[in-house]
Amino acid sequence: MRRVCLGLVFVGGVLMAATGMAETASPPVENVIVNGRKVPDQEIQTFVESRAAPTFRLGKMARWEDGVCPIATGLKPAFQDFIVQRLKQTAAKVGAPVSADPHCRANIEIVFTTTPQALMDNVRKEHRYYLGFHYSSHQADALAKVTHTIQAWYTTQIVDEMGIPHLETFLSDGTCEALTDFCPTTYHTNGARLADGMHSSFAHVIIVVDPEKLRDYEIGALADYIGFLALAQPRAQDECETLPTIFNLLVPGCKDASAMREMTDGDLGYLRGLYHMTADAPLSRQENEIAYQMKQALQGR
Repeated sequence: MRRVCLGLVFVGGVLMAATGMAETASPPVENVIVNGRKVPDQEIQTFVESRAAPTFRLGKMARWEDGVCPIATGLKPAFQDFIVQRLKQTAAKVGAPVSADPHCRANIEIVFTTTPQALMDNVRKEHRYYLGFHYSSHQADALAKVTHTIQAWYTTQIVDEMGIPHLETFLSDGTCEALTDFCPTTYHTNGARLADGMHSSFAHVIIVVDPEKLRDYEIGALADYIGFLALAQPRAQDECETLPTIFNLLVPGCKDASAMREMTDGDLGYLRGLYHMTADAPLSRQENEIAYQMKQALQGR
């Protein structure tokens, strides 16, 4: 496998412009075997709940509805192409939409830079809506801080029953600043409790990577770590997961992390569940549906 350690292009802190499954209501009847160990259903459920990061205003899980259109900068072209193609392949595998337009407008920006904080300071100054939902300048400052070697920032939107997108970005004066010319303030819902017609989706994702700290990692594993971040919005995780997962890759001291080469079956099951869940269901039901898909994947189904 190739390793990311050569071919770094200095970015200089400037971001390139880039303008159902049924709910498992029945009680568990069996465990899953992973690496010779029985995994209780509750452990899968706990993994999902620890990963799922609901959107701030709607409180549901976001996923891509527009076709993903990733770009990568800061490495040699061959490495950039590998990462982009790997992401697209994973997206297609789990059921996420992929843009077929070779000239599509990038909505996932993957930036390799040795000055990640300078980059995000520039984003904070020039494109603060890319940081994600925030009420105030103080919150924007906190969001812009780089705390991980590979880190993602998500711009999400609420899509109502009429299919109208509402960007989840407020400025300190309460006004909405949109990525497009359309930024409505009226929501349409069917009023139902279990499926209200409103769901969350991604509008834009920035992923910033410091390659100087990743010289000993294989490009395939890094590409899959980035791919998971690009397709889902996981909670920040700095502790080892019991279940095998690509997210153990960068957590110091995790068992078998050094042998990680790609997403695990559980990771793919999580993403498959995300892209097959009931989009307008409450968070708890979405988590149950994702856990069901993970269990199916771990059982080889």
